[in-house]
Amino acid sequence: MSTINKVVLAYSGGLDTSVIVRWLQDTYNCEVVTFTADIGQGEEVEPARAKARAMGVKEIYIDDLREEFARDFVFPMFRANAIYEGEYLLGTSIARPLIAKRLVEIARETGADAISHGATGKGNDQVRFELGAYALMPGIQVIAPWREWDLTSRETLMKYCETHNIPVDYASSKKKSPYSMDANLLHISYEGGNLEDPWWEAHDPEMWRWTVAPENAPDEPTYVELTYERGDIVAVDGEPMTAAEVMAHLNKVAGANGVGRLDIVENRYVGMKSRGCYETPAGTVMMKAHRAIESLTLDREAAHLKDELMPKYAKLIYNGYWWSPERKMLQAAIDESQQAVNGDVRVKLYKGSVSVVGRRSADSLFDARVATFEDDAGAYDQKDAAGFIKLNALRLKIAAGKGRKMD
Repeated sequence: MSTINKVVLAYSGGLDTSVIVRWLQDTYNCEVVTFTADIGQGEEVEPARAKARAMGVKEIYIDDLREEFARDFVFPMFRANAIYEGEYLLGTSIARPLIAKRLVEIARETGADAISHGATGKGNDQVRFELGAYALMPGIQVIAPWREWDLTSRETLMKYCETHNIPVDYASSKKKSPYSMDANLLHISYEGGNLEDPWWEAHDPEMWRWTVAPENAPDEPTYVELTYERGDIVAVDGEPMTAAEVMAHLNKVAGANGVGRLDIVENRYVGMKSRGCYETPAGTVMMKAHRAIESLTLDREAAHLKDELMPKYAKLIYNGYWWSPERKMLQAAIDESQQAVNGDVRVKLYKGSVSVVGRRSADSLFDARVATFEDDAGAYDQKDAAGFIKLNALRLKIAAGKGRKMD
């Protein structure tokens, strides 16, 4: 790398990033700017300011990005019904492009030469941060300490803190969860510890933070009504809410009913498989409800095309290509499909499950006159089905007539 005078670091105030501050200062003899984002992780972020100051940091950014995160990243993703490998609702993945965006904005504001992050060389986040940074600021340099230093464990990080007089709350550090956790408005994830054995059941009550165990959830169901405009939830139970308010509310309500737990083994972009557990209460409800309102308002072929495009869209987000022309193209198509996705969905939350129990829309394509099992008064001529079937069977009949066996 060329000379580095100033670096913007994605800073949490925890052990890893506190070590990174000093390591950057010593290794690159540079000034460090810290950036801490509040994206709904549920923890106070302001203490990071005092910790950064104690490390000699003069420029400290602490930004409340909850609304931007929900409105401009999570909601557009849910219009696509995006889900990776059939299960993962992309909670960590979708937060990274926003953090990358803000890192390069601060780099421009402060005249920094580089950005830095605490993602390891084994995970997906390094890819997501850096692809986003390069897409938004091609000339930016990236420093990824975990790919450079020889600190390989929590013990070596603690020893580094002792050697370099880095202020760390040792008492709380010793009580640190054995799991690697990441949280935002959409989810909280858990990796490491006992989870590295895919056969081990994730029954640790100390691990799950946002949801009660389904068997301990209330014995009476909770009903929630969601109002949609152009594919986005704009009100809950008749009360208008912003995107962030919707998610915060649904996290509490759904979590109290044991909704949103997930235990999966996923394929990382870097090539390895990883076992992780996730709590996504709001997202689990949002996915179910959005598909329900689309079932009423989307044309069949538009809906089917969306389902065909969705795995590609989800993979782009998982692999870090939010800031790519192909994701932008797909988003334009998805957003166009949502113009008539308006109306209400009623869901029932009960002991870990989400059931759609009602949907209605002024833009509904459901025509009871045609679909009824009763007398349709001529709205649908059943004789038309004969010609439809014969035309679709034509190629099958020709092939069979030529002796081609299909059994």
